[in-house]
Amino acid sequence: MFLENTIVPKHKFWNYLLGSLIIIFAAFVGQIPLAIVAIGNSFSAGKGIPTDEKQLMNLLDKNLSLFLILISFAFALFAIYLVAKYLHKQRFLTLTTARTKVDWKRIVFSFSLWGIFTISSTLLMFYTSPDNFVINFKWHSFIILFFISIILIPIQTSTEEYVFRGYLMQGFASLARNKWFPLIMTSIIFGGMHVMNPEVRELGYIVMFYYVGTGLFLGIITLMDDGMELALGFHAANNLFSALLVTSEWSALQTDAIFKDISKPSAGIEVLVPLVVVFPLLLFIFSKKYKWNNWKEKLTGAIKIPTNTLKTNNHG
Repeated sequence: MFLENTIVPKHKFWNYLLGSLIIIFAAFVGQIPLAIVAIGNSFSAGKGIPTDEKQLMNLLDKNLSLFLILISFAFALFAIYLVAKYLHKQRFLTLTTARTKVDWKRIVFSFSLWGIFTISSTLLMFYTSPDNFVINFKWHSFIILFFISIILIPIQTSTEEYVFRGYLMQGFASLARNKWFPLIMTSIIFGGMHVMNPEVRELGYIVMFYYVGTGLFLGIITLMDDGMELALGFHAANNLFSALLVTSEWSALQTDAIFKDISKPSAGIEVLVPLVVVFPLLLFIFSKKYKWNNWKEKLTGAIKIPTNTLKTNNHG
């Protein structure tokens, strides 16, 4: 009922288009501090204004860059809250879950599961291919990175989840009145949002399969579980541990992480391993733990507006 409970006649699709523009505007406003600092540093250093994240990271201190990049997401998240409350007259809870309250145990379980996997796989890669990494650990820089990350990265990942698996998924559901269309559309748009990442430039467009596939995975667990809790936990763990554990010269966010990947960037069929092995395994674990069933209906079925919702709006 995650989608059904939010679909009411007064929620026209154009409302979601307007809301999206407001959220985008708020995100741009949130980038003003970054722009001011970057331009100021460019002039003081006698360099040109940075045109991508890599140049920005080289211009500013890594932790300062990360802080200023992430802070813009707080503006966007606040805008999502305002749009839901005042434009859609919708409780923020209904953007999160169909449950009567947020299930924090689900968030913690998903976060822990993916966190353990990320740490284990990173250590495995380090010990099996030590020539591809150098120890990048510096106490002072890492402590600052740690506190920036644990506070702001969950805000960044939550903002993305509320935009894609929450707001846009419900918006496309109001347009199409089915579940497969919002699932596919939000996955494609989520993947497309990453097309300008330096990883795509260095590794090639094959990595877009991973981004779109990750969006599809997050959408599936949201629809199957009737809420975003599992997606919120997974996404937070993915970005948080990635920022703390490994950095590289060609990654979107260059941080003072513990390890630095110095291998030559390349990507092949191994990019598909998470999509065909790891994510299906996670779906199996989640489905057994939370007793998911009726997959076809929950992922592709038509959306039926609850009768009481229609009556309420017809008399309201």
